[in-house]
Amino acid sequence: MILGLSVQAFVMLHVAISLVGIATGLVALPALAAGRWLGGWNAAFLITTAATSITGFLFPIGGITPALVVGAISLVDLAIALVALYALGLRGRARIAYAVSATIALYFNLFVLVVQSFLKIPALQALAPTQTELPFIAAQSLVLAASVVLGATAILGSRHAAPTAA
Repeated sequence: MILGLSVQAFVMLHVAISLVGIATGLVALPALAAGRWLGGWNAAFLITTAATSITGFLFPIGGITPALVVGAISLVDLAIALVALYALGLRGRARIAYAVSATIALYFNLFVLVVQSFLKIPALQALAPTQTELPFIAAQSLVLAASVVLGATAILGSRHAAPTAA
């Protein structure tokens, strides 16, 4: 039991939160890249992405794993985004800090989605059973490249977005 839920139910909750984080990030960040500020979408993205990392720490895991390291880095990254948005109101360089940290947070979510997809979906697992094969590397490379492009355009677009934060 985790938080009163069976492990299976908790996994489903964790996955649902993760997918909402990804979906809200895929709305908020392209909007930012286009120079539009979607305050509610950004807040939902940050909350669900933080919840994804926090719930990941609640699984019964012995020792440090790559998932825990990614979760810890993600939480530090999200702290930067939250400070840039809510404490600094995206003034000055805080806009760039937010665009970069939000992009990194979305990238981590997408990175883990690809890893989990290749672990859990039989057709993908057959293509890359050890996650060192070309289909896995290609998928992760595509996610990284798309994230870099999105981040760069979000930095540029954030100059034109009119946030109502702080």
